[in-house]
Amino acid sequence: MRSVKSSTKTRAGTRHGAHQKPAGDAPGLVIAPPRGAAMAILVAALGYFVDIYDLILFSIVRVASLRAIGVGEADLLSTGVLLLNMQMGGMLIGGVVWGVLGDKRGRLSVLFGSICLYSVANVLNGFVQDVGTYAALRFVAGIGLAGELGAGVTLVSELMGRESRGYGTTIIATIGICGAIAAALVGDFFHWRTAYFVGGGLGITLLLLRIGVYESGMFEQTRAQMHVRRGNFASLFATVDRARRYVGVILIGVPIWFAVGVLITFSPEFGRALGMAEEPSAGRSVLFAYVGLAVGDVASGLLSQLWRSRKKVVLLFLVLTVVGVGLYFSVAPASLPVFYAVCTALGFATGYWAVFVTMASEQFGTNVRATATTSAPNFVRGAVVLLTSAFQAATPALGVVGSGITVGVVALVVAFASLAVLDETFAKDLDFLEE
Repeated sequence: MRSVKSSTKTRAGTRHGAHQKPAGDAPGLVIAPPRGAAMAILVAALGYFVDIYDLILFSIVRVASLRAIGVGEADLLSTGVLLLNMQMGGMLIGGVVWGVLGDKRGRLSVLFGSICLYSVANVLNGFVQDVGTYAALRFVAGIGLAGELGAGVTLVSELMGRESRGYGTTIIATIGICGAIAAALVGDFFHWRTAYFVGGGLGITLLLLRIGVYESGMFEQTRAQMHVRRGNFASLFATVDRARRYVGVILIGVPIWFAVGVLITFSPEFGRALGMAEEPSAGRSVLFAYVGLAVGDVASGLLSQLWRSRKKVVLLFLVLTVVGVGLYFSVAPASLPVFYAVCTALGFATGYWAVFVTMASEQFGTNVRATATTSAPNFVRGAVVLLTSAFQAATPALGVVGSGITVGVVALVVAFASLAVLDETFAKDLDFLEE
């Protein structure tokens, strides 16, 4: 197989060792200028900021909002779980739907379509008066939240040069993670309805930037070839090699959400089980963890560029995660300040989300890249349901601490094994198709 190259047009080559085919040239399609890439990074980063803001905001305002619409104290937990599951269900469905649309209709349409959907849902969340409406809107918001990150990373990866795209995805992930910090602050200082209005307003304002963003030349090149099948989710499992790449990418990201979804979310329960005199606040734990995550995303992204390797950086941060989990169960219970310091350190250790989503984008050809890049992060997020279910199921036999350690060990061992079978993707030519 051969690569078709051109200095002014997009080109489609081949990936060594994979069953892929080159795509022919399509005249008149020019790669977007640097300003196009810069605008794409800006919009994707700000969109992900609002995405994470909304994702975390519900956890922060859950109790206040449910009390305000008449949910009794005894039903706060079960109702909150219901709404969280509705949101997660929407994200799992949306991850596949938006990914397929990104490969069929374009990265740009999904980027702004998802921003529009979750922004409107955010605004409407500020008006809810009953649980049924709240649940329906969390489902719709979940669908919207599922599309922005994958579309943004795919677009930026295809617009930027192979040597520099890691910087673009690092900016997206780092600014996005700061949305959690903003949600924690806004949720604490403003009424919960106002907090939802702020998130919706920010997203709707982003739609004004649409005029300055270019579509990916690689996507346009592929769309011009009518014979190429695009956005086929099932094709990710059509060969052993492709399934290995897809499942492997998902599994290396699971420890991130083990830390956030189990250790940080249930920090009050772990604090009590570890014998702490003063119980940690879940909201404060989230805030400190996401501060660490933001710094970790910058560090991991820059290291991947400096070391010219995605795999080495993920390996380093997985090792740091092992250390962070160890500190959580040994040193953290000493005092509340120490506990929050360990939450920050654990956040830093799991701050390889930027490299993770970059690897997801770089693993696959142009005709299924958005499908893989959009669905993979949402399946990682969806793994929280499995992690928390396993944690709850094992707690009666092992206790809170024993159950947490067991689930964490399994998640980390699987992540290390999955990383070992993935290909290095730094500076990889993304102009190829999956056959």
